[in-house]
Amino acid sequence: MRIGIVCYPTFGGSGVLATELGMALADQGHEIHFITYNQPVRLDFISHKLHFHEVLMEEYPLFQYQPYELALSSKLVEVVKKYNLDILHVHYAIPHAYAAYMAKMMLKEKGIDIKVVTTLHGTDITLVGSHPTYKTAVEFSINNSDVVTAVSHSLKQDTLRLFNIEKEIKVVHNFIDTNKYDKEHQKECKRIALAEPTERILTHVSNFRPVKRTEDVVKVFDIVQKEIPAKLLMVGDGPDKANAEKLVKDLGIKDKVIFLGNSNEVAKILCYSDVFVLPSVSESFGLAALEAMAADTPVISTNTGGLPEVNIHGKTGFLSDVGDVKDMANNALNILESEENLAQFKRNAKEHTQKFSLSNILPIYEEIYNSVLEKAI
Repeated sequence: MRIGIVCYPTFGGSGVLATELGMALADQGHEIHFITYNQPVRLDFISHKLHFHEVLMEEYPLFQYQPYELALSSKLVEVVKKYNLDILHVHYAIPHAYAAYMAKMMLKEKGIDIKVVTTLHGTDITLVGSHPTYKTAVEFSINNSDVVTAVSHSLKQDTLRLFNIEKEIKVVHNFIDTNKYDKEHQKECKRIALAEPTERILTHVSNFRPVKRTEDVVKVFDIVQKEIPAKLLMVGDGPDKANAEKLVKDLGIKDKVIFLGNSNEVAKILCYSDVFVLPSVSESFGLAALEAMAADTPVISTNTGGLPEVNIHGKTGFLSDVGDVKDMANNALNILESEENLAQFKRNAKEHTQKFSLSNILPIYEEIYNSVLEKAI
């Protein structure tokens, strides 16, 4: 199949999933075309046969804000025609599903029937999509997609609650390539570069937006480090990073917290970790938590959105209410109370990720693509 993938080319979960999916599909022999405004951060052209088409934004004095949807829909038409694509798989309802519908209508006038698969990831529904300004467009885009998927049962229910949806929504969980994390653990994990042998390592990976509550990560760690020797790794960048850095300074724990910025080596960083902390206000799925678990790292998280579908309370880690820093810290200390207890949680976390392995999820997407193309015949 010839598949166009539209996504945000960022470190966020939707961009990561779309990129990993595209590379995996290419490995299966499909012709994959990424269409977005920048090259996706995790895209590996060397190891995979992929195509990238940049959506260029022209500066027009007439517009206060440049119309990305217009540029994207025009580019989609161009790429579909030039490369004879079969399917557009768009990640995020706004603006991608909306732009794909416009492209579909333009192509229809030229006798081309392009199929559109839309995957809902979270904030496109719960934050952006439910806003009165965008709600009608999101609802229209979802109902006019050929197939709609959501990354968790929680997100599916949110979508049905917030919109008048006539289309069936299939739940296809996010996935990870577990082999990538196995390879990192087969290498020597040089923890000594970051912490003493007696110290535990807590880790947080995110885009440091308010929804991630990065200051709660620091507060949880502060309680933990008062009880046991520990270090904290903060991976990522975003608007709340400065606040987190200030809190670290105010608490007097600068020597115990390392801010690593954005990284393409998350698997290697997680190799060092003992506990992963994710105190988000909401997570449609919790891909960062799943990546941690694949690297043998138990998770301390909130109990919102799709997180309970990923992190099993008392088995792969623990769930707490949003903002309950003390409970999260106590749960982390529970996991870290002994080598035996930590080892058991690590095993449980790793085993649970098999449910979300690439080898299980990839055939589901291929089946969706085949079914929508069969209907066109």
